[in-house]
Amino acid sequence: MMTKTDLDRVQTYLRRIFGSDRIVLVPPAKAGLSVELSVNEEIIGTLHKDVDDGETSYALHITILEEDLPPAPKAGAKK
Repeated sequence: MMTKTDLDRVQTYLRRIFGSDRIVLVPPAKAGLSVELSVNEEIIGTLHKDVDDGETSYALHITILEEDLPPAPKAGAKK
């Protein structure tokens, strides 16, 4: 379970390393659900906290849907 302090610290870190204040961590609506990562109000991934042998780490999983990508170039087309 992530606290508000955890979320604030990780969000500050992500904004700094990616250079964008548009990154927002959205706390789960119910306990046990994932924290969501939002950019420009679009959910693009999830954040998970892991505590193992007294060490804490955070894992960010970003999902890119095929339908959100630009069209692939046609075979033989130049870029």
